[in-house]
Amino acid sequence: MADGRLHALETRWHTEIPISATMGVRVHRFDGTTLETTAALAPNLNIHGTAFAGSQFSLASLCGWGQVWLQLDAAGLDGSIVFVEGSIRCVTPVRDAMLARCVWNQSAAEALDALRGSGRARCHLDVRIECADAVAAEFSGVYGIRAR
Repeated sequence: MADGRLHALETRWHTEIPISATMGVRVHRFDGTTLETTAALAPNLNIHGTAFAGSQFSLASLCGWGQVWLQLDAAGLDGSIVFVEGSIRCVTPVRDAMLARCVWNQSAAEALDALRGSGRARCHLDVRIECADAVAAEFSGVYGIRAR
C-alpha cells in the first residue's frame, strides 16, 4: 500500500475528527495486514499522569476504522464506515507513547464478501494498545459498512 494512502487516512482523521490531531494520532505502519497507529502521552494525560482510558479507546477505535478503510481501498470498494460498538479492557497504566495494533483477520475479510453481496456488512476487529513493548489495553470493536 502506497504511503499516499496512509497520509490520506491520517489527513482524513485530522480533518474530519479534529480531536484526533489534538491527541497526536498518527499512522505508524501498515503492511497490508497489520495497521499500527500511535499517540503521544502528553496530550492524553489523566489526573494520575498516565494515559486517559478514553484516549486509549479513541486511538484503538480509529485504528480499527482505519484498517477497514484501507482494506476497502485495497479491494477497490467504496463504502461508508461507522463505528457501531466497542469495549476496552485496560491492563496496565500507560506512562509513555501508545501504539495501537490491528490485524486484519479472516472473519473481517468475510465482511468484504458480505458487502459485495448485500451492500452492507459488519466487521469485528480487535486492537491491542502497547506501551514500552507490553500490552496496556485490549479493545474489541464492531464497524458497520454500507456500500456507496
